[in-house]
Amino acid sequence: MKLVVQIPCHNEAATIAQTIKEIPRAIPGIDRVEVIVIDDGSSDQTAEIAKTAGADQVVRIAQKSGLANSFRTGMNAALTRGADIIVNTDGDNQYPGAEIPLLLEPILNASAEMVVGERRLKEIQGYSGLKLLIQRLGSWFTGVLAGVEVRDAASGFRALTREAGLRLNVLGKFSYTLETLIEAGRNRMRIAWVPVRVNPQPGRQSRLYGSVGEYLTRSVETMARTYSRYEPLRIFLAIGSAVFLSGFGIGVWFLYYFFSDGGKGHVQILILAAVLLIIGFQTMLIGLLADLIAGNRKMLEELVFRLRKLETGGKEQGQK
Repeated sequence: MKLVVQIPCHNEAATIAQTIKEIPRAIPGIDRVEVIVIDDGSSDQTAEIAKTAGADQVVRIAQKSGLANSFRTGMNAALTRGADIIVNTDGDNQYPGAEIPLLLEPILNASAEMVVGERRLKEIQGYSGLKLLIQRLGSWFTGVLAGVEVRDAASGFRALTREAGLRLNVLGKFSYTLETLIEAGRNRMRIAWVPVRVNPQPGRQSRLYGSVGEYLTRSVETMARTYSRYEPLRIFLAIGSAVFLSGFGIGVWFLYYFFSDGGKGHVQILILAAVLLIIGFQTMLIGLLADLIAGNRKMLEELVFRLRKLETGGKEQGQK
């Protein structure tokens, strides 16, 4: 059983060595542990320090491409190296390497295909009540979209089986955390949550977003885009029905004036009703078309899964 720990990072020269050194190289149930670092266009010495600290592979991306692409690149590299299990952690040493065995237990016990480290947010120094509220609301909403329980949607500390890694398709540019949870839930993967410690990071600002407003905007955008890939009919049917019913209600309003005023005036109401009825009906038709496309997408995903399996050696789950 081979474990590959992937570490996407950007300008983490100050912490990457400690992050690598804390990763245990001997874990019960694991025969071999390897570490790969994905250097996302760093302008410091992150790549060189990672090599010196003992990384088995450093993948360098020439220009900064974003966390989602770094994660995707790391997954492909880990699968190519023959990983049976993949662990993703952060290069800022937020997650203690000693917690990795806890993260692996549900997979080694064959009770989960994806395991996410649930941070004890209340214990994190400097984690404000507002951030905690946003995090809980975001996790709840992500769980609604994914159709599974989500306790810490933004946690990047997670483990996946080889097959789960082959099936995940990260298409966004912002972050992989929300997208992969929704995708895993909609694909009915077994997801487990393990409470984990986090290392204190006083005064460190996020490099993923500039403000809370930007984070919320891009997160909602990611959720909507990912969910719409799996439930387009539900989304377009809801929107189309709301618009259609609005037009229908306005049409009834016009009929009231038409009969009560002797059929004079209020033509603008009739025009608005007709426009809303047409838009609503067309939106529902778009939903049907999108649902057919989603069916084709599922078949394409299966083809992509089989191709990736062949490209990465066709290794079966659990093979040593």
